Amino acid sequence: MKNILAEIVEHKKTEVTERKKRRGVDELKHSQMFSRPVHSLRAFLKSPGRNGIIAEFKRQSPSKGLINGTASVQDVTAAYARNGASGLSVLTDQQFFGGSMDDLQQARAVNSIPILRKDFVIDEYQIAEARAIGADVILLIAECLSKAEVAHLAKYAVDLGLEVLLEVHSAEQLKKITPDTQLVGINNRDLTTFKVDIHRSMELLKQIPAEYSKVAESGMDDPATIVTLKNAGFDGFLIGEHFMKAENPGSAFEAFTQRLKELTDVQAQPPHTGG
Repeated sequence: MKNILAEIVEHKKTEVTERKKRRGVDELKHSQMFSRPVHSLRAFLKSPGRNGIIAEFKRQSPSKGLINGTASVQDVTAAYARNGASGLSVLTDQQFFGGSMDDLQQARAVNSIPILRKDFVIDEYQIAEARAIGADVILLIAECLSKAEVAHLAKYAVDLGLEVLLEVHSAEQLKKITPDTQLVGINNRDLTTFKVDIHRSMELLKQIPAEYSKVAESGMDDPATIVTLKNAGFDGFLIGEHFMKAENPGSAFEAFTQRLKELTDVQAQPPHTGG
């Protein structure tokens, strides 16, 4: 684990212990949202009329600091959904990313597409919590979990009706894929250098079995990159900072998706044979 990731995980252990004291799992299971039907991200990634983008709401990050401190989570996520997003990703980590559980609940209140709880999951409790606040998908990060931990947490999530996105950064971490990690995310950013290399991601893509949905993460600032990755075999594209750094993230998303549609339409046209 890189230092910042190790620091986040250590803080998360303390945070989860405190949260358990305030609200037990039994109480979470009796919450109104716990038994709601879940929206399948895997299905939405393949849905006609949707563009495969998992659009993220993120206020800040350890590497970039404050990204957008004024955007409304409801306005932004509703604009994402309205303009064809296949899913939403909402940061719920407060200490490092400025997110909150309330952010996800607010997004849930105005959207009927899948929502990923973007956090650093290390405990079953956080998965029950995700179900209780209206999430459809949880993130497991291979970098900070053992293979046994991934398997255990993924099964717990699936048993609660949730889907699981496993984020990997290397070929070695692909060994942590289990039948319950239905979606596999490949981070285009090398965490040692922070450089983006989509060709590295495409090499890893070839090693993921066909039955899993493949999601590209990070560094996709150009719709042309989405087209390249989609042609390579990716099903989904998790993008956040590119939209959030705009004054109006919803408008930025709309412009991005319009350009993506133009590129896709051009690619779909039959070649001109002349004559």
